[in-house]
Amino acid sequence: MKTDNSSFERVEEFKYLGTTLIYQNSIQEEIKSRSKSGNACYHSVQNLLSSSLISKYFKNKIHRTIILPMVLYGCETWSLTLTEEHRLRVFENRELRKIFGPKRYEVTGELRKLHNEELNGLYISPNIVRVIKSRRMS
Repeated sequence: MKTDNSSFERVEEFKYLGTTLIYQNSIQEEIKSRSKSGNACYHSVQNLLSSSLISKYFKNKIHRTIILPMVLYGCETWSLTLTEEHRLRVFENRELRKIFGPKRYEVTGELRKLHNEELNGLYISPNIVRVIKSRRMS
């Protein structure tokens, strides 16, 4: 019985159970895909998160229970490089800035972006990289 292996093609990437698997075992595309899912999820609840009627506590809770699970799906298998950690922190800070809005200078009344330290003070949960590292398989 003769088998002809020349008819098999190598698959470069495919999606399995919502996770993009890549031949080179790189997670850069998966992180991009997860970030896009998180952005789409944010836009679906944007009216809630931009409302001044909802407290920062509930905005935190919405972020943690709706947006982060979309981004962190399958993160247990990720081995992050510093570049990918930075990309995830940028994503998280961008989302938190959208949620908490700008800060007003007391003297001049001008609006400005929140600094990362201010975001860390407003967001009571661990940052996204710490969550990933705590979920990682040993």
